[in-house]
Amino acid sequence: MTIHPLSVCLHRLLVGSALCLLASLPNVAVAADPAPQDTGTRKDAATPADPEKAKLLGNITVTAQSRSQEVQSVPIPLQIVTAKEIDTLEATDLSKMDIFVPGLVIDATQPTQPTYELRGIATSNFGIGTESAVGVYVNGVYAARSGGSLLAFNDIARIEVLKGPQGTLFGRNAAAGAISIVTNEPSDHFEGKARVRVGNEGQRYADALLNIPINKDMALRVSVLDDRSDGWIKDAATGKRYGKDDQWGSRVVYRWNLTDNTRVLLSWDHEKLDQPPAPAIGLVPLTNDTNQRAPYPPDPSTYLNPLHAPLYNDAIGGAETRRFDGATLTVDHAFPWGELVSTTAWRGFDTFNRGDYDGTNHQVTYLDTTNIEHNNSWYQEFKLSGNTDLMDWVAGVSYYQEQARQTSQTNINTDSLDTLAQNVLGAGTPLTDISNALASFGLPFTLLGDPWHEAISNDGNFKAYAGFGDVIWHVSDRFDVTTGLRYTRDEKEFSWYNMPRSAPAFDATIAGLTGLGVLQMLPPEAQAALAAFGNNVIFTSAVGMPAHASNTWNNWSPRVVASYKFTPDVMGYASITKGYKAGGYNSVQVGSTFAPEKVINYEAGIKSLFPEQNLLLNASVYYYRYDNMQALALDPNSTGSGVPIYIVNSSNQEAKGLDLEAQWQPIDGLRLGFIGAYIDATYRQATAPDGVDLSGQPTGAPYFSGALSLAYTWRGVAHGDLEFDLSQAYRGRTRCNADSPLQGECDISPNFRLGTSQQRTDARLDWHAPGDRWGIALYGNNVFNKRYVTGVNNISTSVFGTPFATITPPRLWGVELRAKF
Repeated sequence: MTIHPLSVCLHRLLVGSALCLLASLPNVAVAADPAPQDTGTRKDAATPADPEKAKLLGNITVTAQSRSQEVQSVPIPLQIVTAKEIDTLEATDLSKMDIFVPGLVIDATQPTQPTYELRGIATSNFGIGTESAVGVYVNGVYAARSGGSLLAFNDIARIEVLKGPQGTLFGRNAAAGAISIVTNEPSDHFEGKARVRVGNEGQRYADALLNIPINKDMALRVSVLDDRSDGWIKDAATGKRYGKDDQWGSRVVYRWNLTDNTRVLLSWDHEKLDQPPAPAIGLVPLTNDTNQRAPYPPDPSTYLNPLHAPLYNDAIGGAETRRFDGATLTVDHAFPWGELVSTTAWRGFDTFNRGDYDGTNHQVTYLDTTNIEHNNSWYQEFKLSGNTDLMDWVAGVSYYQEQARQTSQTNINTDSLDTLAQNVLGAGTPLTDISNALASFGLPFTLLGDPWHEAISNDGNFKAYAGFGDVIWHVSDRFDVTTGLRYTRDEKEFSWYNMPRSAPAFDATIAGLTGLGVLQMLPPEAQAALAAFGNNVIFTSAVGMPAHASNTWNNWSPRVVASYKFTPDVMGYASITKGYKAGGYNSVQVGSTFAPEKVINYEAGIKSLFPEQNLLLNASVYYYRYDNMQALALDPNSTGSGVPIYIVNSSNQEAKGLDLEAQWQPIDGLRLGFIGAYIDATYRQATAPDGVDLSGQPTGAPYFSGALSLAYTWRGVAHGDLEFDLSQAYRGRTRCNADSPLQGECDISPNFRLGTSQQRTDARLDWHAPGDRWGIALYGNNVFNKRYVTGVNNISTSVFGTPFATITPPRLWGVELRAKF
């Protein structure tokens, strides 16, 4: 074997990875067998010491480094969530189990606008102008935008949660980490499954799977799910139920072994969601008189405890809906020297989310917001990979194109305008006064009760080009050095159009009064008030003037990893990695452009397996510096003459932390597990929207989070196995800073706790026949009914005096029946 080009590569480990690989290909001859299908179940990991005991712990094959590897040989801190673990927790999407993944926080209060946080790095802005710093990938394809990133679990094989920047391997929007969701592929065996769950709060969940071998070269796999519930909270005035589930999903995958060396996979995903909006629980005690205004300014000492307060929401046409469709074509071909994989994907979704934003059903403080999105994206990647005695390598290029449209609406009425005039402008209630005066003269006019609508429309056209290479150099039998580099070019075009406010009924009344000469007879202060309401009062910037921005950003994201096997079962590693998130725009702030986010992460860890003790121990320590972090924050200075807005606020942060994992199987049938995360995240440089210097203060991420698991199986119970699973999760309290109360993240009232530590306990008792041909289970989520206030929204506090809160759902329990054939 001639490898002289590779000797040159050794002197260019970092910058020349991809180029050197391509230069050396003609002289490399290795056999490349397609990787076996991974169903996400644990595989035997026998060792000479004691094969039978070692396999009890088992192992998982992952593709975290764009290669099929045993998880214990991957020098990256990652947590694997298997299909069995998903079923044990009865999780229907990742947000239903994020507390069991320490360091990961998913706010899915609004599933079409979720936010992700990993290792203290969060992106709270869900507008189309920006993207999450936590990349979500489904079978290697980036899930565009938040609206299509949180879908129902459907025939999942496993989930790989990679912590720390993954820019080299995954791309530009994985600065905090990556969540890689892997689904099952069609197999060569006929298979059918069906499952039904019925529980409290009207739970009705069902899924089914059919795998059909068409012939020796073709197979088809079809799965469907239907998830419904009646909701866990009821409107005290109307009886309408909120917190409902109403979701349908289907997935079809076709596999064709075109030749002995070529395989084609074609998949189609469809999902439909249609449910009420998130409940907004008002904190200010009010009477049933819908014309009563809340005390202003509000007094936190009188706030209601949202865990026990009644719900009054009145958003007209309130709903949260989504239709998602996606297709992926994967073609892989094995050459004598390696493998080529082509991935072509299209994703499209439409979302609508209209909900209550004042937490009351009072006409005089009515406020709702609506987010409407349409999105289409294309992705193409070509990836080459191979291995020799000297190296395992992967290299490729990719292209991503996305077209996105968004409309951000705010809806109030003229009664709300009067409240705004009284509280913010100190102008009394001019519309009420004028209407009363008109009525006293017997004139059939009123300026109250009319709808008022304002909106900003955005269009985004985004393109991203990338080239990457990653090489694991086998320096010796024990020592590996990994070098990787990705180049990314982002091209973005974005536009804003702040529409003139729409209030046709109000304008018709004003025109009628003008035509009769009544308007001219009003006092000057009344005329001035009416003139002020001739324009926008919420989105007041550049009204009726289209604005446009375009930017290009280039980035190099390298990584260097050194790993050493002290024994066949103990590996230590150290790494330096960089990550990058593309720059972007604030959808509701005309002309707002922000630069890319960048992070550098230093990490060292150990992965160890002790077969004789049936014990697995992994640990890592890290330090990162994150620059230009963008966060959506309520700006108290933006009130002016209208409702305050959220702005994109920039900061520099740093953190040091520790991740731990332990699995132990002391006897056959008993398995114990622990996963923990410690982080100390602080601002290096930051200024709150109200001007307070936050430098040196905590960012809010809790110090500690962890999860414990216990599983015990009794064999031969009623000719089957009886398994008991107990899972306990803990997330520490929010570490508050000077801006936390304003943003609704820490205590603001003596009547309830906010930002406290959280706990959740899940339990499951499952009996199944041999081969899991059929089974029955009893389960409970949050069995001790721990409830928490997760946040307070102050967007209407400084205008209407009506803050509102969000809370966690109550305990859920049920029965599961399933069959397999």
